[in-house]
Amino acid sequence: MNSGSRNLFRLTRFILLKVPVVFKFLSGFRKSQPRVLVIKTDAIGDYVLFRNYLEVIANAGEFKGYRFTLLGNELWKDLALEYDNTFVNNFIFINADSLYQSPWKTWRLGWQLFKNNYAVVLQPSYTRLLVTDGLAALTVAKQIIGFNGDNEGISPRYKLKTDKFYTRLIDLPATIKFEFYRSAFFFESILGRPFFLPSPSLGSFRKNAKHVVIAPGAGNSKRSWQKENFLQLVQLILEHDPTYVISIVGGKSEVDDGDYLAGNLPAQNVDNLTGKTSLKQLVGIIGEAGLVITNETGTAHIATAVQTPAVCILGGGHFGRFAPYPENMVDRPVCIYEKMPCYNCNWICEFETSDAAPFPCISQISVRQVWETVLKMLPWQ
Repeated sequence: MNSGSRNLFRLTRFILLKVPVVFKFLSGFRKSQPRVLVIKTDAIGDYVLFRNYLEVIANAGEFKGYRFTLLGNELWKDLALEYDNTFVNNFIFINADSLYQSPWKTWRLGWQLFKNNYAVVLQPSYTRLLVTDGLAALTVAKQIIGFNGDNEGISPRYKLKTDKFYTRLIDLPATIKFEFYRSAFFFESILGRPFFLPSPSLGSFRKNAKHVVIAPGAGNSKRSWQKENFLQLVQLILEHDPTYVISIVGGKSEVDDGDYLAGNLPAQNVDNLTGKTSLKQLVGIIGEAGLVITNETGTAHIATAVQTPAVCILGGGHFGRFAPYPENMVDRPVCIYEKMPCYNCNWICEFETSDAAPFPCISQISVRQVWETVLKMLPWQ
């Protein structure tokens, strides 16, 4: 980090850690309004595993008459606006990481949150961030509730400070590891009673059994199965049944992977949609497919939420937290992995690999392993 970046971060840090004290004094001259702010700025998969609980909390009798605001990640903006507008009154979308270098933007957002005068702030992310902790503090709400959490997203020295911003910190039992159930535990703790949701849901779609969706990216090349492996896998599918239609999907950062696959496959079988769809459109594409083959990314969770069978090529960084799904959960993806002693490393890999090579827990998964599973899931008639 150069000196300019360090200075910007210091200004942002000052706003996040010191300004709440001033706002707390100012809040003494007002009465909070029946408003709830939910802060959830994680990635797409995290959102899919969380969003159904918004309806639960918004419809709870304890919050009757309250207005709900969701502070979310701009990555899934169009999806939230489409699916959550029934029970969320207002939306604010940000790129949380960008705020560390944008003190003026952080200040304006913090001032906006303070002026909204929330009575309750809920932050159900187990892995908290300095920026989201600071934004919660800037609301100076009467109740600010979050998980005690870990240090994956925030250093211990900052967490010691930001823990004090919360009026209540919820300790997560070690027995609850899967992210969907972590969200359930958080909101059960808020409401003081259990409830049951069977699985994440984004609705149901009519399926086309001869349509296969391939998602070769993972947002990070180190966590992505090799594109050459995806190519071999699709070639095997088309050799067994040349009538299959293959849709390649992914974000703008994965266009090269999509172009590589499309350029080496029969044009009549392939629709390269990489970098060309909104998240809302992607949900529809996955929902109407007969099978999804993906890395451990939001695509796997979307497939579960729209009841589309999926094969997930899984590494070990967060093993058990996001995948594999518990066996009792319906429509769960079939995960393929090679378990190693170093699993649950939070993607801090102990092995030295080249920049272009995936982590060993990904690269050692063979085409044969994935193909054997895919073969059982594809209808050949």
